[in-house]
Amino acid sequence: MESGSKGEEALAYSNAVTKRARLQSMLSALLDDPILADVPKKPTVTDVETLINLELGSAMKLTVVKMDNTHFDIAVLNSSTVKDLKMAVERKTNEIEQGQMGHRHISWRHVWANYCLCHHNEKLLDDASLLSNYGLRNNSKVHFFPFVTSKLSQKHSRRRKHRFFHGLSKRS
Repeated sequence: MESGSKGEEALAYSNAVTKRARLQSMLSALLDDPILADVPKKPTVTDVETLINLELGSAMKLTVVKMDNTHFDIAVLNSSTVKDLKMAVERKTNEIEQGQMGHRHISWRHVWANYCLCHHNEKLLDDASLLSNYGLRNNSKVHFFPFVTSKLSQKHSRRRKHRFFHGLSKRS
């Protein structure tokens, strides 16, 4: 009896490995198809949903132009906000950097503190605003633009800890 169950386990394991290998080969063949060139190499469910919505017309493709005039395309929903666009730019840029240079960390806090996105010379500053409020449509271009916030409008000029300890210097 036990030898029969061990044989069944080995057969089940062999079938599972075969199925997984077959699935991986089909997935790699699908991702290499030129029609699916815009699908990331390791797609998430939200990436696939956004691309489906792009085909259905409820999402838009935007071209992001970097400071060195290179560009890349991203897809966001028509109801997306500036914050959603920034997150999509971060994901796409990190994906590109990982593919080209391996593991590399980008300080997005630094990027968004010194640069903003701009569409037709209008800066996309309010993270809660809808992209449609800025006139962004399918196939629109968004540019990175140098932007330094003024001291009055800057929310986090210094970390709270540093301001606290700065006032505790020795007094004689």
